[in-house]
Amino acid sequence: MPLFDDLNAGSERVESAEGAATQARQAVTGTCVPESLPALRRRVMLTGLVLLGLGVLLTATIAAPSARSVVQRVDDWWYRLMIDSQWPPLVDFAKVLSKLFGTAIDWPIRVAVTLVIVLRRHWLALSAWALTIAVSELCIGSIKSLIDRPRPPGSLIATSASSYPSGHAIASAVTAIGIVMAITTGRRRLRWMIAAVIVAAAVALSRTYLSAHWLSDVVGGSLIGAGLALTIPEAFELTRDRRSRSRGRSARGPSSRNARPVADRSRTEP
Repeated sequence: MPLFDDLNAGSERVESAEGAATQARQAVTGTCVPESLPALRRRVMLTGLVLLGLGVLLTATIAAPSARSVVQRVDDWWYRLMIDSQWPPLVDFAKVLSKLFGTAIDWPIRVAVTLVIVLRRHWLALSAWALTIAVSELCIGSIKSLIDRPRPPGSLIATSASSYPSGHAIASAVTAIGIVMAITTGRRRLRWMIAAVIVAAAVALSRTYLSAHWLSDVVGGSLIGAGLALTIPEAFELTRDRRSRSRGRSARGPSSRNARPVADRSRTEP
């Protein structure tokens, strides 16, 4: 497929050079080194799948009336805790976070990131970024219609539609984590990923602080959004890596397997 053939050659050369340098350092010093990028990508994808699985499990729990009562007890306790701890400056800050990842600002941010990816000609990242956003938006509308859960009373900010899952929680996780996945590469993602998780968590909790959502609404939304933002880009990258290795083996052909023994024999001959 042309999609996976049009790769970012510069980043691949950098990653290959990093891998070669790491292996050389390990050979000289005998110390342990970080695992390879494909292994890291598999770990990230597995993490995303686990988060998605937990999100699906929580969604099924909320959908079942008998199981929802157990979750509701925790939600009621958290709701009372947020009401008792409301402080005007923190309420204002929570409103800013809530507006930041509302459609009026979140979508322009996504458009700007899309333009950056296009200018960089990272077509694989662009495809993963677009698919992640599309799937997340489908999840918000369809799950809200399916669950149709009432919101907590006394919201301090305007709300619409049903309560579960939190659209802000899904959107903030997809946007913050998705930007990191789309723009950064390799091990450089880690430091930015930490910041993205903090931002997404702050936005999600701000919705409960404003009494706009139950705690389980934002937990479920965060699990779904983060799971999608991790799984889809890594699936694209792992597919690219697999195709690259397959093309490399095909290009070398069977004769390459005989090259090393021939070279070894030449060194032993007088």
